[in-house]
Amino acid sequence: MGEKAQSHPGAAGRAVTADHPESIRNVVLVGHSGAGKTTLVEALALTTGAVNRAGRVEDGGTVSDYDDIEHRQQRSVQLSLVPVEWDGIKINVLDTPGYADFVGELRAGLRAADAALFVVSASDGVDGSTRAVWEECQAVGMPRAIVVTHLESARADFEEMTRQCAEAFGADDPDAVLPLYLPLRAPEGPDGHAPVTGLVGLLSRKLFDYSTGERVASEPGEDQLPGIEEARNRLIEGIIAESEDETLMDRYLGGEQVDVKTLVQDLERAVARGTFFPVLAAAPAADGAREGLGTEELLELITGGFPTPFEHPLPEVTTLDGRPRELQPCDTEGPLVAEVVRTSSDPYVGRVSLVRVFSGTLRPDDTVHVSGHGMTDRGHEDHDVDERIGAVSMAFGKQQRPVPHGVAGDLVCVAKLSRAETGDTLSAKDDPLLMEPWQMPDPLLPLAIQAHSKPDEDKLSQGLARLVAEDPTMRLEQNQDTHQVVLWCLGEAHADVALERLRSRYGVQVDVVPHKVSLRETFAGKAAGRGRHVKQSGGHGQYAICEIEVEPLPNGSGIEFVDKVVGGAVPRQFIPSVEKGVRAQAAKGVAAGYPLVDVRITLLDGKAHSVDSSDAAFQTAGALALREAAAETRIHLLEPVAEVTVLIPDDYVGPVMSDLSSRRGRVLGTEQIGTGRTLVRAEVPEFEIGRYAIDLRSLSHGTARFSRAYARHEPMPPQVADRIREQAGDTP
Repeated sequence: MGEKAQSHPGAAGRAVTADHPESIRNVVLVGHSGAGKTTLVEALALTTGAVNRAGRVEDGGTVSDYDDIEHRQQRSVQLSLVPVEWDGIKINVLDTPGYADFVGELRAGLRAADAALFVVSASDGVDGSTRAVWEECQAVGMPRAIVVTHLESARADFEEMTRQCAEAFGADDPDAVLPLYLPLRAPEGPDGHAPVTGLVGLLSRKLFDYSTGERVASEPGEDQLPGIEEARNRLIEGIIAESEDETLMDRYLGGEQVDVKTLVQDLERAVARGTFFPVLAAAPAADGAREGLGTEELLELITGGFPTPFEHPLPEVTTLDGRPRELQPCDTEGPLVAEVVRTSSDPYVGRVSLVRVFSGTLRPDDTVHVSGHGMTDRGHEDHDVDERIGAVSMAFGKQQRPVPHGVAGDLVCVAKLSRAETGDTLSAKDDPLLMEPWQMPDPLLPLAIQAHSKPDEDKLSQGLARLVAEDPTMRLEQNQDTHQVVLWCLGEAHADVALERLRSRYGVQVDVVPHKVSLRETFAGKAAGRGRHVKQSGGHGQYAICEIEVEPLPNGSGIEFVDKVVGGAVPRQFIPSVEKGVRAQAAKGVAAGYPLVDVRITLLDGKAHSVDSSDAAFQTAGALALREAAAETRIHLLEPVAEVTVLIPDDYVGPVMSDLSSRRGRVLGTEQIGTGRTLVRAEVPEFEIGRYAIDLRSLSHGTARFSRAYARHEPMPPQVADRIREQAGDTP
């Protein structure tokens, strides 16, 4: 790397197009918030000529103006695409949010890309969430490289950061994580800070000087190469270890000088295979400079070392009835298979879909089949419809630059797909296909909302439908027990963005209300009740008397109704009326207003009148009898209990288990998962884990993950139940 002459950047303002997958590279930037991903994207756009000056696009908006969300959040909440061109190669740069709340956008970026660029701050180090993403990429063999940023910081130490990266990312082979360049610092100034002014290429032994604002290659003096030979030898050995030429290592150790061109070719092949992970350095451009430090070196790595879309294995593709379909990777003439990786709404254009084309060619005004996507539990309906697409364009900032088509391997924007949502598959209408969806994180933070006013209430359902269409990590729940509208989010920032989008995009103002947990009631013991509904006020009267016995049943039994009436005390035609009445009352609750469950209600006796008895009268009598029986015994409140699994680094096992115990949780066991991580299984009342997504992230410094699933309802502790009853106005 670093051997090429100055490349010719693309012209600002024109659409970057590609006619063949060989001339495309799809790269996703990964890293924690504040690592410098968006600044790096801007530097790449400036170096390639995609923009005329730092941070600007042709129409005057910033490169990071990807969304219409609040300005303070523009850099952090949504997957963004910036296409640039270098050496005739179109590079689709996907910038992902660094906040854990927007991991769904990160997963979409990983799905759309063929390689990942991990951006690490030299002053902050590698965090747990970045390690977790590295492991995800490792599991699927995605090629990766590392860029160390914030070298201008006084606390920056490139060598130490490289060592930390090798430790964090090179658990299996630390010699596979090595730098290609070493930063060259100017002499220390009065403040003791030595700014980075250039890079030394380890393979080429060339100095790339950026001190004048332009990249100038030269032969460095001996005083500029401290420690380079040791680092160079280690890099060469690391590259040779990945070489397909098994004789190369023996020849090198025997004293043979290996040609730099051979080393570069082996390096590029190892990077494309995902077995070698080079470390590069980057710093923002100085005032008036054309490019930032390290951007050309990075572009050379991307174009030369990162794989083409041909080398990206296709996700599993099936017909709509589930039969496997074998396709050639990235065949521009093959059947159309594309996937919506992001959905956004524009107040003027309407819905805009960012699409990765995996096979075939997508053209304007095509009629495509929309299939997907198996997430009805999250409020996303399954799709099986034909739609005609509008314009095909290239996204850059807020601009949409028309392009003639999107070939296999490319990323393009498509307008007027009114039904397609993120994760849906687009295919030919006469050959409908379905791609296996990527894994979405489960939203675990509930946000109960209600319309602020009557006009908001009229617009709420449509606004929520559009909101969840954009974001498959959000789940919409209409809770039938609590009668609440609940948005399940990934965290507080995710919830804040959802509320802001409702307000600013869809004109819906909502109020956040306390989230209610679906409680149940049951009888603590056997009890009897008599329902008497007798009224005579002239004309047709009402007459019904019934006597019942109620006894508790095991958990999960529901409500059982038994008829033991003898002698026709209650006429046969009115027995279903009694059952209907007690079931209706059970649904309303008998103590604190929560549904009654797990009881057997036995009808023992009653009385009827030949004229005044009716279906309605016996329904009322049945309800009265159940309420009277409830007054004769204690009613247990049942709370839902969740099965919770927490995956955490070993360092946090103690604090997490103590925290679960403080939430009335019962730890069921632990299991070692791989090296350095533990899976904790517990049962915890749902009352205690409403904000667990936030609390666990704080407790584990963002390194833990958890899942939850409903287990059962069980009796609340008396002191907790009494408090709930008091809140419901039913003090025992």
